[in-house]
Amino acid sequence: MTQNGKTRRSFLQHALAGGVAAGTSYLGLTKDLFASDGGPIVIGHHCELTGGFSSWGYWHDVCAKKAVDLINEGGGISGRKVELAVEDTESNPAIGARKLRSLVQRRGASFIVGSVHSGVMLASIPIATELKTPYFSAGEATEATGSKGTRYSFRTGTDTYALAAAGAPWAVENLGKNWTMIFPDYAWGHSHYQEHKKVIEAMGGKVNDPIAVPLDAKDLVPYLAKIPEETEVLFSVFFGALSIAFYTQMKSMRLDEKMKQYSVMGTIEAISPEQIKGAAEGVYFVENFPRPVEYKDDEFHREFVKLMNIDPEQAKELDSDRVMAKSHAWQSYENCFALKAAIEAAGWKTAKDTPAVIEALEGLAMENSIAFPQGSKLLRAEDHSGMIDCYISQVQDGKFQMKKRISKEDLMAKLPPRYDFTTEKL
Repeated sequence: MTQNGKTRRSFLQHALAGGVAAGTSYLGLTKDLFASDGGPIVIGHHCELTGGFSSWGYWHDVCAKKAVDLINEGGGISGRKVELAVEDTESNPAIGARKLRSLVQRRGASFIVGSVHSGVMLASIPIATELKTPYFSAGEATEATGSKGTRYSFRTGTDTYALAAAGAPWAVENLGKNWTMIFPDYAWGHSHYQEHKKVIEAMGGKVNDPIAVPLDAKDLVPYLAKIPEETEVLFSVFFGALSIAFYTQMKSMRLDEKMKQYSVMGTIEAISPEQIKGAAEGVYFVENFPRPVEYKDDEFHREFVKLMNIDPEQAKELDSDRVMAKSHAWQSYENCFALKAAIEAAGWKTAKDTPAVIEALEGLAMENSIAFPQGSKLLRAEDHSGMIDCYISQVQDGKFQMKKRISKEDLMAKLPPRYDFTTEKL
């Protein structure tokens, strides 16, 4: 039961009735009320089910499927049932590009909830644009809504441009001005280096030569040995097995005693501090969605945690040892609802109506709700970037403790759009 004695089902029915400031229809939970004869709307999910990002992809898959289930329980989109077509990118850009073509050309997807792997998403945006299919990226390389973005590319979450603006000023002021960055040798890591360097140097800080680590590296000691002695802040960007290798080997070299440790949440996504036995203790992270519910304690966050079947503190799956990739996977859930709002606002029926959907997405305001549990946000019209609240947390006693919240309004003031895709023809 909910606080007011409503059943959980009636809570969802009430909560899903709103949540988007532009063009939503009623989303009450009544099954089998598909009013339209237009056939199903196919949303493609371009997802890392295997390969290096599979621990994240598992949760993107869970999120997208749950969103589509809820949408269909509420009568679908414009009275049409939604079908989710899933293709595994295998965490590989070449394979991912081929699978995207399959989603659109063979499986009939009209819209794509896309990849969290920066290499895959950057390889996919030109194809989505060629096929005139809106593509939602979930990775962080800023190029997806920047230099390689198009009218067809969107992202509701943060990118490296936003994460640098959100966290680096606080970190320079509170942790130190001499920085060294160590990261995997691919798009995500290089993008973080470039964006953070601009902010740190603009504040009078020094950024030492970057240390790029091969993706197949297991022994990081030779790379950690390159860190200059004068480093005050070590900024690390890794994922999965490389993250575990970094934290454990960094700790064994006692680098955490010599310099502050700073990172973004991607470095510890799908990993609990408990699982690496204190190796992440003291590290500061920029989060997109607080892992513990207590730091954004509202009914929509609590209900989302129940939907995901995770505990409210460590985000661990209740019937397994999996930890939710919470700072990124919410996008695969919310993007389905953003598409619902835009499709209905545009009156979309067939591909000829897709330009109107893109126009509806540009500037879409999404209010905190069960459809948008991460929080209220804006999909900025010019560069198709999500403007969201961010959080700086530190691991203390094996738990994430929030140190600062950066509101989307504060972030937007630091993030003028660098591109305007609305000038491109559809």
